[in-house]
Amino acid sequence: MLALIKTIHTIIFIFMAGSVFFILYCGIAKIFGPALYVALGLISIEGIVFFGNGMKCPLTGMAKKYGATKGYVFDSFFPEKWTRYTFPVFGTILGIGLFLLLLRWNGF
Repeated sequence: MLALIKTIHTIIFIFMAGSVFFILYCGIAKIFGPALYVALGLISIEGIVFFGNGMKCPLTGMAKKYGATKGYVFDSFFPEKWTRYTFPVFGTILGIGLFLLLLRWNGF
């Protein structure tokens, strides 16, 4: 069961990271379209789930329940050195992307 949770969490991580970089790309390239809105929707859902769960991923609790060892991000297959700064790095990239989209939306 732990392997399934780690697999699901890893897949979600990949999609969310891709969405963040796609939002940045759209902000840089002035692209608005259905794919951007899907990426924004995925990030919004992720935020609602994350903040609604007390700033913790619900899969982390499940991973602990099924015997995950301690560590920063022990509920995915990525090494800790890749995931330790997930929130500051991806939060910054997302913020820049959203800022650029806002500028582009207003004609800049």
